[in-house]
Amino acid sequence: MVLFFTSTAVNPPATIYMGKDKVENEDLIKYAWPQDVWFHVDKLSSAHVYLRMPQTMTWDAIPQALLTDCAQLVKANSIEGNKKDNLTVIYTPGSNLKKSGDMAVGQVSFHSDKQVTLVHVPKKENPIVNRLNKTKVEKEIDHEQERVDRVKKENAEKRAVAAQNRKAEVEITKAREAEKAARSYDLLFEVEEDPDAPKLTGKAIEEDFM
Repeated sequence: MVLFFTSTAVNPPATIYMGKDKVENEDLIKYAWPQDVWFHVDKLSSAHVYLRMPQTMTWDAIPQALLTDCAQLVKANSIEGNKKDNLTVIYTPGSNLKKSGDMAVGQVSFHSDKQVTLVHVPKKENPIVNRLNKTKVEKEIDHEQERVDRVKKENAEKRAVAAQNRKAEVEITKAREAEKAARSYDLLFEVEEDPDAPKLTGKAIEEDFM
């Protein structure tokens, strides 16, 4: 089972989720989405908490209020960490999580330590934890089917964007060709002016045509 929470620290609200136990955490490590960010108490046992970022957000520019929500939820779901002040919570993109066969259940490492960031948690903020717990929803997730559906949707969106770009390129090409044709047409009727010819103006022009 996966536990889902809704953070209203940002608008639109963001989804935070975590596994109910360490076995479920194994699937979350494997099936984390590209826009998921992983949180954990540093050097202590805790829940694996994930933030599913909105499309316009990047992991290295998460709003402070949302970071605080995630960090408080991690702390509250650490047996030892929940009792301590001045904790450090670490976070990194889900894609940076590394899992090898010799690791214990729920244990992870990182592909790049440079992509691991720290956030200080001075103390437990009960109002934040209570607000998040009120939004908690427990769901049974078919991770593989969810991955298949997500990839299909992403591919369909990419195809739609590519088709729109191709259409725009065709329109630009047509406009350029039309402009080029118009210039060529104008040149056919362009008459070179004789610099020695007298200039006709006013009444002289009228008489010239009488």
